[in-house]
Amino acid sequence: MKTLLITGGSRGIGKSIALLAAQHGYNIAINYTSNQPAAEETLQQILEYGVNAIAIKADVSSETEVETMFATLDSSLGWITHLVNSAGITGKRSRLDQATATDMRRTLEINTLGTLLCARAAVQRMSTQHGGQGGAIVNLSSAAATLGSPNDYIWYAASKAAVDAMTIGLAKEVALENIRVNAIAAGFIATEMSPPERLEQVVPTVPMQRAGTSQEIAEAALFLLSELSAYTTGAILRIAGGR
Repeated sequence: MKTLLITGGSRGIGKSIALLAAQHGYNIAINYTSNQPAAEETLQQILEYGVNAIAIKADVSSETEVETMFATLDSSLGWITHLVNSAGITGKRSRLDQATATDMRRTLEINTLGTLLCARAAVQRMSTQHGGQGGAIVNLSSAAATLGSPNDYIWYAASKAAVDAMTIGLAKEVALENIRVNAIAAGFIATEMSPPERLEQVVPTVPMQRAGTSQEIAEAALFLLSELSAYTTGAILRIAGGR
């Protein structure tokens, strides 16, 4: 039985991954931080595919809340076999010299620490060294990790560069424990959370001259979760329209 946890799974890219995974027969746990109505709506859509599913409220930057989330998953759907770390924020756009420490710290806590905490909890359940059957982890990174995001959010780019490094290191660490770890470096993706003015600003810089879709990211995530990518680990798949 395939049991997938998607952090930040109630909206945007996370939601698209959840719905596509449900179509492929995964039991699904979606994590959310505060928007319960969105989580409930997504949960109902997932259940229409006939799989088991739950929604769990948790702040992924909190060690205590992450442990409680995984314990809830254990008792509700069984031990996790697949994880997508999709929860992430950018903070308010600005130059670095105008950014607040609060914004920077919160972005790093959610994007980097949250990914590490969730991956740790997943490995403790997936690893053959811990009695698990193995599994796959996909981290949502960003093309910003190599572009740097000047004048937008350098701290966000830094948080995603850390995710890339963690992906490579963890993939090597657990390769013999039947766990694969990969990342998707997403470019600008048009979701309901994307401001139209941001779309107009970014699209001209993309060689393909369009934004990506959350469905395109979801298709890649499902590939990396599945046995179709059985010999792929430590990869960072860039889906950014050539940017």
